[in-house]
Amino acid sequence: MSLSAEILIQTIILLPLLAAVGVMLTHRHPNIREAISLIIATSVFILVYLLYQQVISGQTAMVNWITLLPGLTISFKTEALSVLFALIASFLWIVTTLYAIGYMRSHEEQNQTRFYAFFAISISAVMAIAFSENLFTLFIFYEVLTLATYPLVTHAGTDKAQRGGRTYLRILLGTSIVFFLPALIGTWALAGNLSFTVGGVFADNTSPLLLAILLVMFVFGIGKAAMMPFHRWLPAAMVAPTPVSALLHAVAVVKAGVFTLIKTLVYIFGLDNVSALVTTDFLLYLTAFTILASSLIAMGQDNLKARLAYSTISQLAYISLGVLLATEAGLIGSSMHIAMHAFGKITLFFCAGAILVASHKTEISQMAGLGRKMPITMIAFFIGSLSIIGLPPTGGSWSKYYLLLGTLETQHWILMMVLMVSSLLNIAYLLPIPIRGFFPGKAAPKSANSSTSIEEAPLAALIAIMITSLGCVLLFFFPQSLFELAKMVGVTP
Repeated sequence: MSLSAEILIQTIILLPLLAAVGVMLTHRHPNIREAISLIIATSVFILVYLLYQQVISGQTAMVNWITLLPGLTISFKTEALSVLFALIASFLWIVTTLYAIGYMRSHEEQNQTRFYAFFAISISAVMAIAFSENLFTLFIFYEVLTLATYPLVTHAGTDKAQRGGRTYLRILLGTSIVFFLPALIGTWALAGNLSFTVGGVFADNTSPLLLAILLVMFVFGIGKAAMMPFHRWLPAAMVAPTPVSALLHAVAVVKAGVFTLIKTLVYIFGLDNVSALVTTDFLLYLTAFTILASSLIAMGQDNLKARLAYSTISQLAYISLGVLLATEAGLIGSSMHIAMHAFGKITLFFCAGAILVASHKTEISQMAGLGRKMPITMIAFFIGSLSIIGLPPTGGSWSKYYLLLGTLETQHWILMMVLMVSSLLNIAYLLPIPIRGFFPGKAAPKSANSSTSIEEAPLAALIAIMITSLGCVLLFFFPQSLFELAKMVGVTP
């Protein structure tokens, strides 16, 4: 007997909480603890795939949990962007758990049970965000995600980790309190409706000035999208273990940010309104500034994780730019880039963690010649880099193509040039890493860590790296499923 969509939605949200409970109960048995995480992560992905099959055939489903006031509910609903986000997050939960098993054990991390438990709670919040039927529901779980990931950011327990965690909370909670929540209340006051609706919720006679102000408040208030100047939480969070960095940059937090931004602009404002508002051009050029500035900062970072963090800020701004263009091509590019960037960036972070575990190196200047001792890791880094740059044969080339098409359709020539220059900057700060790894040159310095004892990361971590790097390539040759979902965004309820 097949499960109804309503049961599937609720099971997808609640199963990760069951994983968290199971992890805590089996804390004395690491093999069982991690098996629980893998089994439930796989189960969630299978259930999301079943929902995908329904959505792609035109079916929708809705579940109401609590009605606080008429029209103000905690409810969940299926639609194309929700399923796209949930598919990526649930699949990468499996892979990141596999990677974490190799990384956390080899690195002899403390508090591993707490890590797996809060990881599962974070995924539950992500699934609730993905399937939120209205902005109120999304806001609640958006904040739950911030709180659930805080113990992961401060996992090491050092002064540096605590400082990074405080910055993380201060910026994300601060932007929500100062901008996001007032914008949500303003939307409720103006429209009397927070349900995600094709074409938006505002009446035709709503003041354009008020809408323009609300648009700015939402863009700044959704701090997880890391728009400058509210981006510092992301580099600060790099004090966390590498599996957490993967969670932050690919699976959960930043993708929840840009997902929320797309949902708000498409289903609360409506793209027609977005394109007509006076503040849209300001926000478009702010995204352009974020793209270029963060890329330039990335070039100057010698620490590998710091360089990747600023790269993420730039790539998130690509997604924000695409939806702010308010065209079909821009929206397709933004939606697809959620998936393409997820696979590319998680591959790069996995490789960074593998290098740390195997060689104890964190600085790019120390990595000359490393590719000869860790060839699989460095080849995977090269593939992930190609996807972030947007070059064939990797999936990132498709999303960047549609983003460029969006700038052409709107005749934003400067923004088109920004995307092209940014890709050149991506080449400049990513490709030298694997090139130096394989071709160090005669002047490569010798160090105590350059002995032949360096080898590839533990098998579990290496398998995860190979899966995500293969995913980058497969998304180039088989992008159709993601494209079909992306094309439905903003069209179907």
